[in-house]
Amino acid sequence: MTLIGGPLGGPGSGGGGGSAGADVPFVTERDFESVVLTSEVPVLMVLVMERSQPCKAIAPDLAAFASEMAGKVKVVKIDVEKSPVIARQLRVQTVPTFMLFAEQKIADAQAGPIGRKEMRAMVEPFLPRMQGALKPAELAELLKQGAVVPVDTRDAGAYGRARLPGAKHIPLEEIAGRLAELYMLAGQPVLYCRSGDKTKELAATLTEQGVPVNFLEGGMLAWEADGRKIER
Repeated sequence: MTLIGGPLGGPGSGGGGGSAGADVPFVTERDFESVVLTSEVPVLMVLVMERSQPCKAIAPDLAAFASEMAGKVKVVKIDVEKSPVIARQLRVQTVPTFMLFAEQKIADAQAGPIGRKEMRAMVEPFLPRMQGALKPAELAELLKQGAVVPVDTRDAGAYGRARLPGAKHIPLEEIAGRLAELYMLAGQPVLYCRSGDKTKELAATLTEQGVPVNFLEGGMLAWEADGRKIER
């Protein structure tokens, strides 16, 4: 495993007060195996030096991300000066360095400061997926097979301007009252909205009621961002 980055302890190292984001726990060489290597959930490790300004700067985002991912991802810090063996084995060349340990190996690494969006992108492939969730590529393949029918839950204006190929229109607030119609479509229905949040919530509610339904992760925005064909 090789990481490319600036020199350890380079610009940004210097004097300073106590560490920020103290609610993100430190892992040491003594407990590295029990906390990281045998973890049942992914672990985002951040290798830091407490006196480094860039390491202090990421502390608020790191703490917020740890709170957001509670129960799904462990977020820990490793002080490279107090745990030099770990730093050497992981070939850390700069701080901060973010490493994701998942599925019994280092699954991703980023050298240098990153924000919450980039942290989430690192862990996203290893998060448990909700029942019925489909990514754009998965939905595109099912559409090619004729196995599904997209159901646009946005307002009529948005549906008229742009929609997934072959999509039917049933507004979000009408879905619960039109379930029979939903399942009389020519293929399995796949709900989508603008960003995916509303149909994800609806899918969760329907699943709890014993009516599981598929939905497009990220909605219309994710479909377009993936370069997929749309109808107008």
